[in-house]
This record gives sequence, structure tokens and C-alpha cells, in this order.
Amino acid sequence: MPFQIIRKDISLMKVDAIVNSANTDVAIGTGVDLAIHKTSGEALFEARKKIGKINVGESKLTKGFNLKAKHVIHTVGPLWIDGTKGEYEDLRSCYLSSLNLALSNNLISIAFPLISSGTFGYPKDKALKIATETIKSFLFEHEMMVYLVVYDDVSYELSKNLTEQVDNYILDHYIDDSSFMAYEMDNNFVHDMLVDSFDIRTNKSRSIVDVIDEIDETFVESLFRLTDQKGMTDIELYKKANIDRRLFSKIKSNFDYQPSKITAISFSIALELNLDETKDLLSRAGYALSPSHKFDLIIQFFIENENYDVYEINQVLFKFDQKTLG
Repeated sequence: MPFQIIRKDISLMKVDAIVNSANTDVAIGTGVDLAIHKTSGEALFEARKKIGKINVGESKLTKGFNLKAKHVIHTVGPLWIDGTKGEYEDLRSCYLSSLNLALSNNLISIAFPLISSGTFGYPKDKALKIATETIKSFLFEHEMMVYLVVYDDVSYELSKNLTEQVDNYILDHYIDDSSFMAYEMDNNFVHDMLVDSFDIRTNKSRSIVDVIDEIDETFVESLFRLTDQKGMTDIELYKKANIDRRLFSKIKSNFDYQPSKITAISFSIALELNLDETKDLLSRAGYALSPSHKFDLIIQFFIENENYDVYEINQVLFKFDQKTLG
């Protein structure tokens, strides 16, 4: 997947470049800055001295020295005051200038911390939103592997409203495995239970003629029929799905390709399928959504709310300790 949120010490990332939340003046700060300098050794600080002052929102490149990363991109994030002093623009510039610097140096993988969300006081949910929005916009135009590296649970926050909505949805719709299996003996009851409790909603119904015509399609055949119907290009499809271009090429060249469930769902999100269409596409790969799986319930929540932003979905999946899409 071109964009991935992971939980790790960024100083240990093996990528072309890691991004360091630096100070304007030549000094080693706390948090990410301190961790990176400790791991890299004295040579990194000497290279930082040669750069001199870095303005807020700017980015500069040095070697990685003793780090697993080949390079370090030093950027200075804004100090949060009240949100009206240009903090948004400055923070966005940190990500964009770092990405463009990586691009101009032919780097293909980069890892970011959540810039300014520590000692600089930027609200973590707002910092996350700016990071993902900027990275998403960049990746729609360019090919690069981008990681957003979170050190621990404390350093990662979603908006309280969204978290509560998803929490409540899971509580309202979750059916544990033992209960679900107990009712499978009675197919009629299971059907009623799924309709009532799993709340299957559709935006439109397909005609019986359509269903018969499409019944023998493979997953890949169905995927590209839907892509044509939606008027999407291949590039739009794999980028909206957060799918690597090489994997997409492999899928397209083999009509009998068997995707993982995550890959299949990623495409259904990219195509903005309703729940009925999603279930149909998944079934062609041998999968189904289950009310006993938290991951599936989160996916259904977003489909029912017609929110097909894979980046926002992945933020929520990560928050709930689930695998992310792509």
C-alpha cells in the first residue's frame, strides 16, 4: 500500500528518508529529534550545523549516517497557538516540502512522524487530519511509499465525535462468534437476524437480468466491469484503493487472480459501492462481511455513511487495532 500508518520508533525505519521534527536553530530537541540523533550519532548533528537555520515549514536533506534510513529530512513544524496564526498552512508546508524534496532526490520511500503534535502542542486529531490530507493529495499525483509513524497510543488521536460514532455502531451491531454460529443451524432465522441486526442497506437494487448476466464473472472481471460503469481510470482506481501500482498490474493481467479480503474491500471502497454491491464483489473472491468481526463492522459503518475516503477509514481501523486497507 502506498500509504500506511504504523506503530514504531521512527529512528529504526529502513526507508530512503525519515523526517525529523527539527528546531529552527541548530539544536537537538526532545522526542523524535532526540531519538533520531541518538541513533544516528554525532555526524548527523555536524551535518545539521552546516544547514544552519531552517524556517518553519521548510525542509532540508542530509545523509542518514548510522540510521537504517539513507537520508534524514529536517523540517520545522509550527508551534500551536490558537489555530489562527497560520499553523495549518505551516504544518501542511512541512509535509509537502518534505515530499517534494524526496521526489526531487529520487527517493521512493519516506517515513513521517506526526509533526508538531508533541511539545509544539498541535492538537493530535488536527495534526493527523492535515498529515493525511496532504499525503493523500501528493500520492494522487506521484508514486511513493509513505509511512506515518506513531510511537504509541498516546500520540495518536481521532476526533472524539468520530470515535464515539464508530464505537456506538460496533456496540449496536456486533454479534459474537458463538452466538452467530449457534443460529446458523436455522437458515431462516439467520437471514432475519442479518437483515434486522446487521442492517443491510442498499442504495439501489440490481435487476434479475443483471444478476444472471454477471453470475459467472470472476472477481477481476467484475472489478473492471464496475470500473468501466463508474467511468474511472485504472490510475484513479488503484490510487483511491491505496493499492500499489505493481500489485494492480499483477491483478489486471490475471482474470483468475485471487485477492486478499483486504484488497477486495479496498477496491469496493475505491469504487464507492453500496453494501449490496460490496457483498457481491467480495463473494466473487470467496469473502463476506461478518457482524462478529470488528474490522467488517467498521467497513460497513463507512459504507452506510457513504464515506469512501480510504485514508479516513484507515485512521479509524488503526485506532481500533485493525489491519488497514491497501
